[in-house]
Amino acid sequence: MPRESPSPTARTIGAYELVEKIAEGGMGAVYKGRHVGSGRIVAVKIIPADTARNQTLLKRFEQEFKAARLLDHPNVVRALDYNGTASTPFLVMEFVDGESLGQRVERDGAIPEDEALSYIGQVCDGLHRAHKQGLIHRDVKPDNILITADGTAKLTDLGLVKEVDGEQNLTRTGRGLGTPHYMAPEQFRDAKNADVKCDVYSLGATLYMMVTGQVPFANSTPLDCWMKKRLNDFPPPRAWVPGVSRRVDWAVRRAMSADPACRPATCREFMEDLFGRAWRSNSPSDTESPPGISPPPDIDLWYLVYRDVEGKPRTVKGATESIRKNFLEGTLGDQAGILVSRQKVGPFNLLKSVPEFRDLVVQPAPAPNPTVSKIAPNTPTPTPNGSKGPTIRLVRTPSRSPGGDPNAAIPTEPYRVLPGVSDKKMVVPALVASPTPLDLRNPAPAKRNPKTPSAWLIGGIAVAATLLITAAAYVLFR
Repeated sequence: MPRESPSPTARTIGAYELVEKIAEGGMGAVYKGRHVGSGRIVAVKIIPADTARNQTLLKRFEQEFKAARLLDHPNVVRALDYNGTASTPFLVMEFVDGESLGQRVERDGAIPEDEALSYIGQVCDGLHRAHKQGLIHRDVKPDNILITADGTAKLTDLGLVKEVDGEQNLTRTGRGLGTPHYMAPEQFRDAKNADVKCDVYSLGATLYMMVTGQVPFANSTPLDCWMKKRLNDFPPPRAWVPGVSRRVDWAVRRAMSADPACRPATCREFMEDLFGRAWRSNSPSDTESPPGISPPPDIDLWYLVYRDVEGKPRTVKGATESIRKNFLEGTLGDQAGILVSRQKVGPFNLLKSVPEFRDLVVQPAPAPNPTVSKIAPNTPTPTPNGSKGPTIRLVRTPSRSPGGDPNAAIPTEPYRVLPGVSDKKMVVPALVASPTPLDLRNPAPAKRNPKTPSAWLIGGIAVAATLLITAAAYVLFR
């Protein structure tokens, strides 16, 4: 193959003729090109000669080619050719005739929800494949998602991709890489250990911009952005666009949880959150059913196992909406231990494991503070078993009942609530402000309660009885 002219402004580079510049970023310029022999239209990314002297950037450039070459997926831009040995390294990729989601939102504002979900679903499909192959993108954002004229979404710019099990990692521990508005808070401090949940956070932030037309954490410095992310301090999507569905609003906020443990663990789980049904990707490992969102079953019927307010196991059945309604009305007893199954004999799963009901029990959460231990609001305080008061039961992770028996015993842990509080409705007495401020440095001595006449009488009788007993003992043993 003929090699390029050393000048980065040449009209040809290698076997490719440069037609026009279509984009420019931190890693160099991107040109629309044409293969001289076949006439194929391609995208050519060129690193300037001065930047090419930075070996870290050059290795990252090569890493982008290797990652894109490995990901043969219709929703990931394909890599075609690479030359990193000459003075002007270049990368040849599939040409996408379209625009980025960032350009679309900047021009037209928020994207209709159904259309936005179609795009994010395609991106999830490609990203799910990358995760299956051990690759973390680390820079998912609207500007890195290209949309073709026929509505196909393609993920691009794999320059920051990380191999989970690879020996070569171009990021130092304690250093952040990515775009602040869209990256997970933990990625700010340590991009080297970024994982699947970091990409899920970026997917949620990308969908946030798509359905609201607003850049998340806009007008914030990187430090302010990081602090707000850790506290989940951002307006919900419905605050910007009331027409956004409650499920999408919840799914986006959950994906953008500062606490990684509260985010979806995979792209598949994120898609299930968005649609409330099972989802299969085009990944080779997901061949047991057709890709996409599973259609509703012919018969919408669930079997439930739960414990009532008296701790007795109950088994009921009902449709999805009926179960959701009863859950929200609090008629299903101990909500933490409800198990559901499509089959009467099981297996039964907790609600958080079932897409149709997960939004009822899983909520977004700020990042945990390792130095301060906080008690969640409305958490019952454990008291000794001998204390009075109604017992509520908080179920630990239940094991599947042997033999599919839905009424098998479920391990529970007893907790007590304050005496006098109804197990149906908790009434919290109002706090009365003290008329005199308390001085904690010089606390006043405790006041003695004055004795009543009956107390004096009882005390006198006790003293007299003691004297009589003492006198009798003296006479007997004198």
